[in-house]
Amino acid sequence: MSAATYPFAENTYTLYSYAGCPFAQRTLRALEVAKVPHEVVEIDLANKPSWYHLVNPQLKVPALRTPSGDILIESLVTSEYVAEEFPDSQLLPSSSVERAQLRLFVEIFSSQIIPNIYGTLRAATAEEQEKKKQALLQGIREVSRELERQWERSSGKGGPLWYGDRFSLAEVDTVSFVNQLVGPEHYRGFKVPDTDEFKAFHRWFNEASKRPEYKKFSQDSQTIINNVQKFVA
Repeated sequence: MSAATYPFAENTYTLYSYAGCPFAQRTLRALEVAKVPHEVVEIDLANKPSWYHLVNPQLKVPALRTPSGDILIESLVTSEYVAEEFPDSQLLPSSSVERAQLRLFVEIFSSQIIPNIYGTLRAATAEEQEKKKQALLQGIREVSRELERQWERSSGKGGPLWYGDRFSLAEVDTVSFVNQLVGPEHYRGFKVPDTDEFKAFHRWFNEASKRPEYKKFSQDSQTIINNVQKFVA
């Protein structure tokens, strides 16, 4: 392979991914739910191939090459592209208001939970760890409240998933990171309380974790614990 080329599948989608990356799992799940034919090129993030900068100059996963040769990067961008390109998947609703409500849920999750999962692990002192754990718990509290609001809307159908009984972009963009909570639990003793204020969160994830769309790309707890060890202060 010359320095000017990189591997891709002809006339179909090519996803550059890493099985242990929760960000890449967003796109994997989107393609799976939408039933989009695709090929996966696994990228070893610890030893990236010399050609990968031609795919993604940021050297991150995921990256999605379309059949026309366009390359899209960033997990929220690629998952939403799949949802929009394949509307029959119903990953996104047709209503602009409902799309905005779903995007708000993903934004709350992405800004208040994801950074604090890794912040909890990176915190070096007991004081900083406790601060990050409380911030993480507050993020989960906000997500639980947002789920309750959604289930009161007609589109929520009373739960247990964002749109009642179907896996949508709300789950595609978030469930990989709920799985990552085993890291803070193992290394920092973090637990989501089994109380009423977190009841919706537990109900939602308990249902999502039973679905094949979740199971196909999820990893066992020990693998996640090993993978996140590099973040632990």
